[in-house]
Formats: sequence, structure tokens, C-alpha cells
Amino acid sequence: MFAAAASSTIDELMRIYVFQRLIYMIFLLWLVSIVTFVVIQLPPGDYLSTYISRLEQAGQDLSDEEVENLRRQYGLDLPLFLRYFKWFGQVLQGEFGFSFDWQQPVKDIIGERLALTFTIAILSAIFTFAVAIPIGIYSATHQYSLGDYIVSIIGFIGLAIPNFMLALIMLYIAWKSYELNLTGLFSPEYVSAPWSWAKLGDLLLHLPIPIIVVGTAGTAGMIRVLRGTLLDELNKQYVITARSKGVGEVKLLFKYPVRVALNPIVSGLAWLFPSLISGGTITAIVLGLPTAGPMLYRALITQDTFLTATLLMFVTILTVIGTTVSDILLVVVDPRIRMERAAN
Repeated sequence: MFAAAASSTIDELMRIYVFQRLIYMIFLLWLVSIVTFVVIQLPPGDYLSTYISRLEQAGQDLSDEEVENLRRQYGLDLPLFLRYFKWFGQVLQGEFGFSFDWQQPVKDIIGERLALTFTIAILSAIFTFAVAIPIGIYSATHQYSLGDYIVSIIGFIGLAIPNFMLALIMLYIAWKSYELNLTGLFSPEYVSAPWSWAKLGDLLLHLPIPIIVVGTAGTAGMIRVLRGTLLDELNKQYVITARSKGVGEVKLLFKYPVRVALNPIVSGLAWLFPSLISGGTITAIVLGLPTAGPMLYRALITQDTFLTATLLMFVTILTVIGTTVSDILLVVVDPRIRMERAAN
């Protein structure tokens, strides 16, 4: 009876905790939208300044009247706070403003790119966890063995080699060995083609290289973190005591040490998706990937306000969602955190 009551209390605390985090998330996203919009305006000039400069370099001069008409056309004649509220009102209605550089509504140009970005990010995260966790556990439980040395060397190499260089190496091997051009996510004939089974198959052919390249650095770092944390746990008194009482090695390993050692890995989930998107921009440019990273880079260079703000908002949403999910997973993975929440 007491166990059922305690379980009910924990479930209620979890519901309250999740609800609070959702409220915090909404408030934080609103604050981030303000900061993002203001920071974009801090560099001198705006998109129109860049546009006029390009026209002048091409030998085309604009009169003051034409410049003023363009400012009104792009809404740049309004004060900053009015531009923000106009954009944020559009966001609440499912619109994200107009891209100056692409001359299209933002939602029309980011949809497929965000979908492809999320696909690569999720698959890279799965690859990272699927490779790093088993290898990290093996390396910790076989300390100073030949396998541990090999894994450590590979891990250090993975941390040392820049992702874009690894991308170039893999592209060279694919072309030299199999005469396959795996830049981008689609072959030329499928880039503008409507979705079909053939296009999906072509996408699956191109996905392994970006997934491996983007996930490699995170995998190498995660192996080192998990190895060090697990080694620390395996030397603690409760493990020694449990082993002396005859608890099986496999049961002992996965009952507590591995779960506790996963804490920094689960905590790092908050930054995994944003880092895969923003940190992989150079790699995406090298591989010719039609993802959000290169588009964000171009939008920042051209000071495309609404496109930049929207992409940064989506990266922030990923960060906040990742933080919330990691906090909830920590409660699930680590019994000590659950007990503390129940006690409070």
C-alpha cells in the first residue's frame, strides 16, 4: 500500500515537473525571439544596404527615392519594435515573414531543408549513441586491454580530425573505389524531382556519409566521457560490496554503474541536436547538403532578418526541447534524482 502511494506521488510530481518545464519553455522561447531579433539588427546596415552595395558593384546606381521605396517595400522604414511585433504576430499565425534574399515567404523555403536537417540530426544522434555507449562500456570494463588501447587511439583520431576533412576523405574513397559522387543528398536527376520511391532510395544511398561524418566527433567525445565516468563508478564502495556478496557482473554493471555513468551523456542531449545543425555547417557546405546550416550562414551574411530569426528560433526550440527531454530522462535513468524529487 505504501509502495503504491509512493509510486502515485512520484507520478504526480513528474506530471507537475513536465508541466512546469513546458511553461518555462514557452516563456524562454518568447524571450529568445526578442533577443534574436535585436541581435540580428546590431551589425551596421541591413539587408537593403547589402543589396544596394551589390548593385553599385554591378554598376547600377539607385536614386534616393528608389532606395526609400525599397525600404518601405521591405518594411525597413518601421522602428525595430514594430518590425518585431509584426514578425512575431506572423509567427503566431504560422507565418514567418518574407525572405529578402530568396524573395519568397520564409515558410516556403525552410520546410524541406528543416525536414532534411532533422532527419540527418536524428539519424546522426542514433548513430552516435548506438556506437558510443557499447564501445564506452567495453573500454571501461576492459581497461588497459588491447581493445581499450585500440578504441582510445581511434577516439583520439576521431576528435583530432575535423569533420570537413573526414567528409573529403570519404567522398574521395567513394569516387575512387566505386565511382560514386555522393555529394549532396540527391543525384542531379532527383534534386528537383517530386518525391517517389526512386528518390527515397537515392536519398538513402547518400545518407550514410553525412550521418557518419556529422556523428563521428560526438561519438569520439562521448566514448571518452562514458569510459571515464564508468571507471570512476566501478571503483566505488557500493560496487565492491555488491561484488563481494556474489552479485553477477552483468547484473551489477547495468543495475547502477552504467545508469549513473549515463548522466553526463543524457545531460549532453540538450546540446546534441543544435550542435549537429549549427556545428555541422562547414561539413554541410563541403558535402553540398541542402540543410539549415548553410542557409543560416547565407542569411547571416546577407542580413536576411526574418529568415535568420526563424532559423535561430528553430535551433533554440531544439535546444529547449533537448534540455527538457534530458532532464526527464535523468529522472528515469538515475534513481537518486527520482528519490530526491519524491523527498521534496
